Amino acid sequence: MSIWQDQHVTVVVSGGIASYKAIYLVRQLMKQGATVRVTMTAHATEFVTPLTFQTLTQQPVFSDEFTMQDPKHVGHVALADWTDLMIMVPATANLIAKVANGIADDAATTTILATTAPKYVVPAMNSHMYANPATQRNLAQLQTDGLQVLTPATGMLAEGYVGRGRMPEPDEIVDWLTQTLIDQQTDLPLHGKKVLVTAGGTREMIDPVRYISNRSSGKMGYAMATVARELGAEVTLISTPTALTQPAGVQYIEVLSAAELLTQVTAKFATTDMLVMAAAVSDYRPVKAVDQKIKKQPGQTGLTLELTETADILKQLAAQKTGQFVIGFAAETQHLLANAEKKLAEKKLDMLVANDVSQPGVGFNGDTNQVTLLTPNSTPVTTNLLSKTEIAHSVLTAAINRGA
Repeated sequence: MSIWQDQHVTVVVSGGIASYKAIYLVRQLMKQGATVRVTMTAHATEFVTPLTFQTLTQQPVFSDEFTMQDPKHVGHVALADWTDLMIMVPATANLIAKVANGIADDAATTTILATTAPKYVVPAMNSHMYANPATQRNLAQLQTDGLQVLTPATGMLAEGYVGRGRMPEPDEIVDWLTQTLIDQQTDLPLHGKKVLVTAGGTREMIDPVRYISNRSSGKMGYAMATVARELGAEVTLISTPTALTQPAGVQYIEVLSAAELLTQVTAKFATTDMLVMAAAVSDYRPVKAVDQKIKKQPGQTGLTLELTETADILKQLAAQKTGQFVIGFAAETQHLLANAEKKLAEKKLDMLVANDVSQPGVGFNGDTNQVTLLTPNSTPVTTNLLSKTEIAHSVLTAAINRGA
């Protein structure tokens, strides 16, 4: 379950050119599982209509404190009491000044003043307005009062020149909010734990332009890293190059070959509480990679490539366990349970996640997966076909229940 699930989030929109970005932020928060309501200043309604937010959130938009939507409740107090988390985005210099000085003269600012939930501020304005001593003084006051303030980005402003004051992109804001929520919740099941995740398919070079690899996209490993972070862990992701965006709040280390992966994982293993070995490691590598590109020769009918086994990283590390919980992955195309049970026993794993990649919607490159979870002395458990994020939750929940 996402850390945002069932959170009541109030988004305060003030009047700036970046107001339209609040639409995308609201959508992102809803995708994460939050219930979102919006309150707007009068100036904000000149840039984006309340109907836009009402249609998107399927919640009433509070933009006029003198319009009673429910005669039994005072509008700004009812919304304030409903709120678990408030974010002001974009926060103009005017809104920041009012909040810093306790001014409540419209629907948005009266709601802000009445809200006791954690408050987050995303300033967005012209660079000269942002740098003005009065604005900086007001931002400092907000932080003194316990509000969290996100530093604006540097980029092209509405005025046509580059400066600091640009509103960060909605994805960046969600990442910032998520990390703050995680840091504040010490009761998360993996709080205080160090989780090491590997992802992607290793590459074993043949020559400078060719390599041996596999079809792994890295999506399952990235999902494991993301969910582990949401469950409170300090996460390190060791990955081969992928087309995926690096998960926010996670230490990222890039490797290419099985040998590089072994070196990096070994260096981290002693201080790790849980290893999630989701990377698809090449079983073989060329005995010798040549320095120059192998050219096709006239009359040549074939090419012999001599291979040797790569190191069995999972087996080596599992043998060195001093309390770490080690999770392995097995992609099979036949005899799933027999092969998985053999791997679980031979490599002395605490859990093995096996999947039959010959089945539609399962395994490589897709966004869904279906796995069988095997643990020593227990009956295997097979999941439904789920998103890889849901699979990651299932795997980590099972590991936590096993004492990880």
